Amino acid sequence: MARKTRLASIPTGRYPRGVDERRIDAVVLDWGGVLTVSVPAFIEDWLTSENIDRDRYGATVRGWMGRDAAPDNPVFRLETGELTTHEFEALLAAELVTLDGREVASTGLLRRMFGSAHPDPAMVDLVRGLRADGITTALLSNSWGEGYPEELLLELFDTIVISGRIGLRKPDPRIFEHTLDRLGLPAHRCVFFDDAPVNVEGARAVGMHAHRHTDAESTRAVIDQLRGAAA
Repeated sequence: MARKTRLASIPTGRYPRGVDERRIDAVVLDWGGVLTVSVPAFIEDWLTSENIDRDRYGATVRGWMGRDAAPDNPVFRLETGELTTHEFEALLAAELVTLDGREVASTGLLRRMFGSAHPDPAMVDLVRGLRADGITTALLSNSWGEGYPEELLLELFDTIVISGRIGLRKPDPRIFEHTLDRLGLPAHRCVFFDDAPVNVEGARAVGMHAHRHTDAESTRAVIDQLRGAAA
């Protein structure tokens, strides 16, 4: 699909009068930890509620999600759809134990893990405002199953890219390129927000503006700067 090049030939800061001066046309956002409350917050709720041994959980996650993780590890295979949620839950549960030595039930494990991963109201309001102002919005999420609030996603986003549905995951450059093709925009006209630095680096590598999300206020400030909202 050909990508739009609107305003691409006009240098920043030298637009003719009446021409849109914003530097971006689209905002691309991760889901967990960006549109929701922070990942550490909802994971801590789950660890506490099930009395999970944090050392065992931490060691497992580092082995499966660290920068040196093997490409065929369970998280990567889940996020690309190669593992079903049930298969992944069985593998993860086998690595975990409670502090009093009990096994962790595999059935429904992901649902329980993400049980308090509620949407962040400030981020929901931010995305609604962007769409109302004519900014294109997109979701780009590495999926741990299909527990997304579909009605909310359809309200907030013009384009939805979920890793398990297309067999690609961040930070693979192909998933960013796929998202840009879906948007019909060049990379430099899009900004991406993620809570994982490795994914921010991946977006920058294909030419997107990219920033690590920490809270709605700082993300809004970056977007406003790129939009020229203060002008």
